[in-house]
Amino acid sequence: MPTFWLTLASMSWAVIFGMAAGIVAAVWRNRWPDRLGMALAVTGISFPAFALGMLLMQVFSVELGWLPTVGADSWRHYILPSLTLGAAVAAVMARFTRASFVDVLHEDYMRTARAKGVSETLVVLKHGLRNAMIPVVTMMGLQFGFLLGGSIVVEKVFNWPGLGRLLVDSVEMRDYPVIQAEVLLFSLEFILINLVVDVLYAAINPAIRYK
Repeated sequence: MPTFWLTLASMSWAVIFGMAAGIVAAVWRNRWPDRLGMALAVTGISFPAFALGMLLMQVFSVELGWLPTVGADSWRHYILPSLTLGAAVAAVMARFTRASFVDVLHEDYMRTARAKGVSETLVVLKHGLRNAMIPVVTMMGLQFGFLLGGSIVVEKVFNWPGLGRLLVDSVEMRDYPVIQAEVLLFSLEFILINLVVDVLYAAINPAIRYK
């Protein structure tokens, strides 16, 4: 369960920050918010998770003393590992959301809404967001697989009592039955997550339901 909650917290961070950065970058395309957001996205994709984790621990745990270094006893223990794990996913989601939103902003129904006098905020959030979310939701399923795999490294860095650290310890001790069981469990989790994503895709896109 700690691995599941860590993955869920990481995806929550990634969705909130990634989608917000992507929408802002698309609305202010080719201006400084766009350039800043995409520069941060490239940095997030390029920075290794283990290096980011150690950097966050050094700054917020060792130097400032704001957050605990290792363990999983309270909600404060989730902050650094989830930020570390979700940084790359947030970067990918920001770039993907921006690309999807740029296409949606030039659709005829967006111009029609503006011509009717609808405010730009309402045009973006009501008319643009749902249509731009269709490819983003599909991508989220693939990123959940990345989070499950990335949790192995992050759990080892933060000494997190989850399946990822158990898998690393099992490999070191050559405990093959546990390794096989964990690989099977990760595969089942990935299948279930993609099933949930398919349901969300049908809820967002009415054309799928009618088919």
